[in-house]
Amino acid sequence: MRLKLTKWHIWLGWLAGVPLLLWTVSGLFMVAQPIETVRGEHLRAEAPVVATPANPPVFPRIDSTVRAVRSVELAQRPSGTQWIIRYADGGGRRASIETGAYLAPQLTSDEAAGIAEAAYAGDEPLARMQRFDADANPMDLRRGRPAWQARFGDSHHVYVDAETGDVLAVRTRFWRAFDFMWGLHIMDLQDRSDTSHPILIVSAILALLMTLFGLIVLPWRYLKKRRRSD
Repeated sequence: MRLKLTKWHIWLGWLAGVPLLLWTVSGLFMVAQPIETVRGEHLRAEAPVVATPANPPVFPRIDSTVRAVRSVELAQRPSGTQWIIRYADGGGRRASIETGAYLAPQLTSDEAAGIAEAAYAGDEPLARMQRFDADANPMDLRRGRPAWQARFGDSHHVYVDAETGDVLAVRTRFWRAFDFMWGLHIMDLQDRSDTSHPILIVSAILALLMTLFGLIVLPWRYLKKRRRSD
């Protein structure tokens, strides 16, 4: 039995060696930097305080029977204070505080650029603006939201929600490397979100069996060597 377990331990070691190496290398990379650095918190400017309007804001006319509303709040934008209506389905709209009228459904490139520049605390200049549909998010966003990508320099991306003007994410080159390593860690390089799939489960089972067989065989080897020395 000891010889059989030893052989199984060796063969399982060959099979589980690759995923174990991937888990170790990717895990080491992911803990090499604080998560705040990965998320680009050092590149985020402080959120502006909502300015108190001179006149009482006019509440927007909302028909919740047409589209369920989750919340209505005031938000500060470079162009001034606005109402932000957030719907239960995840969408949003903006409205004027002076009249309560709805603003354009989508931000223009200039509006999104102003929000991105106000939110960015780095030193790189704004190089490009590009809009993405909700079903065509780039790999470093994956929020399922229509968004503007503001590219600063060669590698910094600030994503602005095209409907509400919210800053969705700040991405750096290190974040993209971190995201790739996360995909390796969970063995899902396509979506990088599935943490329960057959390849990962089977690899974990093989690694567990290899470890258990090793723990069983190790005492036998120790006792055998001790008997020889006696």
